[in-house]
Order: sequence, then structure tokens, then C-alpha cells
Amino acid sequence: MLLSYGYPALFLLGFLAATLLPLGSEWLLAALLLKGHDPVTCVFVATVGNTLGALVNYGIGLWGGVWLTSRLLRVAPASRLRAEQFYARYGVWSLLLAWVPVIGDPLCLVGGVLRVRWSLFLLLVAVGKYARYQVLAWAVLAAA
Repeated sequence: MLLSYGYPALFLLGFLAATLLPLGSEWLLAALLLKGHDPVTCVFVATVGNTLGALVNYGIGLWGGVWLTSRLLRVAPASRLRAEQFYARYGVWSLLLAWVPVIGDPLCLVGGVLRVRWSLFLLLVAVGKYARYQVLAWAVLAAA
């Protein structure tokens, strides 16, 4: 059903997948590519949606802090701890991996909690998410 909505569905699913909801947008990107949708547009739409979703997590970290993430959103302490340790080791560059399952969403929260400059956050997260979608699109088209 989502496939029939094309790019708007890809944007929305990419956005929601980057929040703390347990969703994935890669399958829809692959399906749209296999149906003949434009690869450049697909990668762009998925990247923008996913990056804006990551900004939601950043905002929650920035304004909600630990209380909101642990009590209301129920981010597992182990996930948050892994993200904090990863961030402590690699610093702001760890945001390039905001697309990685399990640690990506908590990394974005940590970016907000630690008050990373939003423009730097946006740049690093967008580059990482773009690279992921670009590689996925290439792999799908190469296999087709």
C-alpha cells in the first residue's frame, strides 16, 4: 500500500524511521527503485526525511534531557550508554553513523544532550544518511 504513495510515503517512512519508532525505510526505497522510480529523487527524499527525523531526536535530547529520554521515551539505559561511550570515543564524528541500528537514534539524542551545534549535527547526520541510502540504491540497482 505504501508503494502506491511513492515519494511522500518514502519521506514519511524515512522520517518516522529516524525517530525512536522501530521502523525501517530501506525496504520502501528498494521497492520504489525496482518499480522504476528515479534513483536520485529516491535517495534525496529518503535522506531528507531521515535527517529531519534525526533532528527530532536531537531536539528531544536538547530540550528533554535524560528524564524525557529514559522515563517517557523509555530509551534503554544500555542503548544510551553504548551511544554515550561511542560518542566519547569518536566525538562529533560519531554522528556520521546516526543511521546505524541500535546506536543511531541514541547518538542523535546524545548530540542534543551534549548541545552539539545544530548545523554541524545536521551536516554530519545528513552525510552519513545520504551515504547509506546511496550505497543501498546502488546495490539494489546493481542486483536488478
